[in-house]
Amino acid sequence: MRKKGVSYIVTAVILIAGLLLLQYNKPKTINWFESYVNTHKIPYGTIVANQLMTNTLFKGKVEQVYQPPYEFLSGSDSIQGLYVFVNNGISFEKSELNKLLEWTAKGNKVFIASENFEENLSDTLNFETGYQYGGFEIAQKQEHRLVNPSLKRSRPFTYEKKNYVSFFKSIDTMSMKALATVQITQGDSDEPMEEITTVKTAFGKGQIILSTFPKGFTNYFILKDDNKDYTAGLLSYFGDSQRIYMDNYYKSGKSFYTSPMYIFLNTKELKWAYYTVLIGGLLYIIFEGKRKQRYIPVVKPLQNQTLAFTRTISDMYFEKGDRKSISEHKINYFLNYIKSRYYLIAVNKEEEFYKNVSARSGNDLEETTRLFNYMDELRGSSEISESQLIKLNKLIQKFKSKSDGK
Repeated sequence: MRKKGVSYIVTAVILIAGLLLLQYNKPKTINWFESYVNTHKIPYGTIVANQLMTNTLFKGKVEQVYQPPYEFLSGSDSIQGLYVFVNNGISFEKSELNKLLEWTAKGNKVFIASENFEENLSDTLNFETGYQYGGFEIAQKQEHRLVNPSLKRSRPFTYEKKNYVSFFKSIDTMSMKALATVQITQGDSDEPMEEITTVKTAFGKGQIILSTFPKGFTNYFILKDDNKDYTAGLLSYFGDSQRIYMDNYYKSGKSFYTSPMYIFLNTKELKWAYYTVLIGGLLYIIFEGKRKQRYIPVVKPLQNQTLAFTRTISDMYFEKGDRKSISEHKINYFLNYIKSRYYLIAVNKEEEFYKNVSARSGNDLEETTRLFNYMDELRGSSEISESQLIKLNKLIQKFKSKSDGK
């Protein structure tokens, strides 16, 4: 019996050692987290753009700022130049935004690259942003261009990683000037759509530059083909500022890690040494505690098969090409969304109902009426084409995105 137990232990040790060896030699997975940190080398870090600015384009002029803008600008009256913000989302507090605009009006510049902007800033500068989704998690083909004739070229800068794009839906044409655009190609049946992604405007004695394409400053975009020329073209609008202050406060990722475990888990050798210790301790507990603790049976809880059932049913509809049923389910789900979210018990075709839905969701009355009319049209059709189903999804997604304030 003793020899049999030893053989089990030896076999387990060999298997674990083999597993650790395979895991150790496995290629490192790519981290696609959108951090925008200037020291991260992951695809959506900004170390390449930071080095391009620090070592080449603006050598000796770049200063990294790790404080909130309000605290930084209140620290000294001698701060002058360009303040740069790059992140997938930036939302200033009201007092902080006022401080930043006050500083800009004195003759300084502000550059903000973000997929969305807060309401106070959009109201102040009189602009509105919007989104265009590819639908069904399909990556869009985005073709970005620079408007300035001296920066234009025959071939656009392409980006095909995401299934949505943010752009300026409306701008103050009297004061704002477009610097860059994006053209979106979504399918054979849709015409390409061109929208503005970067604008500049005077503010007091200073200038504000806004971009809805912060991914243009990420490692992935810059290192793909010759897209660095697009980023360099936007950086050319920084001018000859005496000082460039790079914000590191509004970042989705962490610029430094406070936990000592990060050193272990981020270093391949130390990580597997740590795992080996944990597994060794687990084995010790298993074999040493075998005779000291009574076996406790594990009762498996009942599994929730709702998601699997839903997925199976949806796959059956899709494989059969039953787009009529898919559209019916999608419309019913949307109507239930209207009832539960806006507490509208009766769903009808009356004009008063459309006004209530429009007012509570933040959508235009015309767009709301068009959506419900289109759903009625599909319900009255005996067959639904793929393009009609895609259009229905786009209209519903657009309605929900405005309802959520995006």
